Amino acid sequence: METLDQQIQEIARRHNLSESSAAQLVRGLLATGGGQVQFNVPEFGGMGQWMPGMIMAGDMFNHALKARVDFVCTDIAQRVRSGDIQAPAPARGSASTSLAWNQGAQWWPGDLGAPATSGGQNNLRYAWFPATRRLAVDLGGNVWVYDTGDHNIGGVSQQQSGGGMTLTFTSQHGVVDVAALPVISRG
Repeated sequence: METLDQQIQEIARRHNLSESSAAQLVRGLLATGGGQVQFNVPEFGGMGQWMPGMIMAGDMFNHALKARVDFVCTDIAQRVRSGDIQAPAPARGSASTSLAWNQGAQWWPGDLGAPATSGGQNNLRYAWFPATRRLAVDLGGNVWVYDTGDHNIGGVSQQQSGGGMTLTFTSQHGVVDVAALPVISRG
């Protein structure tokens, strides 16, 4: 079986992507079991996200670009779901499970694993971990971890008004205010 790096190289060749762009898509889709990915891929016009039936690309009115994003991500997601592409097993005796593509950027507790999606604005950032059913939120340097239960998070929204702020996300259950989730830890 090919290594993950070899599979990424093959995907880059097949879809005319840089290897770093292909790696970002593959690793993002591996983290969600092929369910969704957020990306910053130059070949796709910069930042965007994909999940089956929903495509957001940097140039939102470019339908050819959105079709390409959908084609590439669908191909990778199908390979992930079928098991053709798998994350490498952690090295024996390794104490760290952080992935190389996240080095230096990790602000959440290490036991949460790899996030399926993350983002932020102003003094707030978030990361969602479907494997551990956790949402980490960093608000001005204070990290809160929430239990997301059975929610499959598809998007996060931050709104500020009158000195206050609300953070909501969408899931299969609709829009949910983060304040309604059980707090696991805060600091």
